[in-house]
Amino acid sequence: MTPEEFQYLSDLVRQRSGLVLSSDKTYLLESRLTPIARKAELGGITELVAALKTSANSSLAADVTEAMTTNESFFFRDKTPFDLFEKTILPHMLANRPQRKVRIWSAAASTGQEIYSLAMLIDNSAAAKGCAFDLLGTDLSREVLERAREGLYTQFEVQRGLPIQLLMKYFKQVGESWQIDAKIRGMATFKENNLLEPLTSLGKFDIIYCRNVLIYFDQPTKKMILDRMAQMLPEDGCLLLGAAETVVGITDAFKPVPGSRGLYARNPEIYAAAGKPAAAARPVSARPAAPATPSPSASPLSRTA
Repeated sequence: MTPEEFQYLSDLVRQRSGLVLSSDKTYLLESRLTPIARKAELGGITELVAALKTSANSSLAADVTEAMTTNESFFFRDKTPFDLFEKTILPHMLANRPQRKVRIWSAAASTGQEIYSLAMLIDNSAAAKGCAFDLLGTDLSREVLERAREGLYTQFEVQRGLPIQLLMKYFKQVGESWQIDAKIRGMATFKENNLLEPLTSLGKFDIIYCRNVLIYFDQPTKKMILDRMAQMLPEDGCLLLGAAETVVGITDAFKPVPGSRGLYARNPEIYAAAGKPAAAARPVSARPAAPATPSPSASPLSRTA
């Protein structure tokens, strides 16, 4: 790959997804896009670049963008954001929204594990019975969203973070895979969305999960997205970011909630007053994941959640 080809491809990916590719990512770019070139019956990267420059069909550019986005996800990833949801956020929402839906947005839903983890916690909560929830998962990749809607996971995927009791309660085995219960699937909807584009069409939310996405953007893009998200939340709304992400030094629209890693709010004192999750009352998501016991037929990604 020539420097000019790398520059053209990295500019294309950045323009369409916000992903910033440094010059040391040449090998990564080439390894991920060579299969795209073959699929399009092109000879290699040079021919792919030429086709992108001349093609009026945006599907090739979409395939290139999807190939470069990271789609890593697993159930109850990092544990803390789900402990916070159970012990701090959900009680606040239930107490303050008795007459209307609680809207939750997973802004990088990938194959659905994050939004389905939240759905299982809601369904498993006695206090939430009778309350209405609207769960939305969005992602740039059409392919991962189709997988999310299907709710079908490999043996390896259900063994990553999913407690055995939830596997037994909410999943059924389909061949060598596991499919999440139709009731849980019905709690969530999925929609294609690019965080670089205006977000107003998605509506307002009470809780936004946007974890392990902002780390791929430059500072101006991070600020733009965070400021837009702040406008989508009420005064007591909250945002959850990944462990390596922060709003500090980027925007004043959110502030960290003391003692609650990854939790940010427009008014953090609301959640700080609720205190940290009690260590004595361990939520189901906090228990170590036990490996599933596969049937004889069973055998042992993606974006961020």
